[in-house]
Amino acid sequence: MLYDHRYYRVRFGTLQKQLSLYEEFGWTVQRKYLGDPLAFLVTETGDVNSYIHIWQYNDATERVVKRARLGQDAAWQAYLGKAAEAGYIISQKTSLLNSAPFFRT
Repeated sequence: MLYDHRYYRVRFGTLQKQLSLYEEFGWTVQRKYLGDPLAFLVTETGDVNSYIHIWQYNDATERVVKRARLGQDAAWQAYLGKAAEAGYIISQKTSLLNSAPFFRT
């Protein structure tokens, strides 16, 4: 299993605005292509102006195919445009992770 861990930092005071924007314009279309995420989390302590989502794939090929299909969807492109225009996101860090050999989900 391949896990796509995405960490986003947003400008102070904009976390709820970014989450609302994503919920309205990105959530449904992203799930249409990627399925349900393993987790979608908001930071409670530490860098509290951040959120994380984790998607899971059978392998890297499945990830590439699904994300390519998502990227071609007009609704997803519209969301990306709205997110860029809003300017809430400061940074994004993406990590691709594999389970440890002894861990089975």
